[in-house]
Amino acid sequence: MEDPVVVKMGGSLADHFRPLLDVLRSCRRPALIVPGGGRFARLVRETPVEDDAAHWMAICAMEQFGWLVSAEGIPPAADLHVPDTLEVLLPYLPLRDADPLPHTWAVTSDTIAAWVAASLSLDLIVLKSVDGIRSGGVLIDRVSRPVETDDVDESFLPFVLSHGVRVVILNGRVPGRLESWLQGFPVTGTTIGF
Repeated sequence: MEDPVVVKMGGSLADHFRPLLDVLRSCRRPALIVPGGGRFARLVRETPVEDDAAHWMAICAMEQFGWLVSAEGIPPAADLHVPDTLEVLLPYLPLRDADPLPHTWAVTSDTIAAWVAASLSLDLIVLKSVDGIRSGGVLIDRVSRPVETDDVDESFLPFVLSHGVRVVILNGRVPGRLESWLQGFPVTGTTIGF
């Protein structure tokens, strides 16, 4: 069995996460899913709150997507641990206990997933609705320094590069892409540290 991994499932995939769960189940690789906030977090952004309240409300938004994933038979986890099966992290309690990141919109579920991976010394697979990190409209195959991009939050690249987190960013909407990468085939995406 391969090493465990952290899988960040972007909130933009809330309408498409079930096929991704099927792939993760079939590969039998232990994985801790970190849910994005998606439409739940958008509601927080539209609410007139800032700083601490917005931060914790957005993390609760991640939990809502986490419970949606859990409803598909994926066991929920309320603490940080290296998984031995497929689980979904409910991030509110671990983040309240550690409170490791700034309370700003420069930190979203992208950097939270990176923090989880760094805390557990695991690789990170980031599933989004884009092919990887683009800068100036150009897809970048491999990132070794921070670049300007709107595809991840502004804290993500500095965090993963400074903490040595190995990352692959893949489009979760493209059929077969996650499965091919898990099987070791080259696919379109962005890698960091691999």
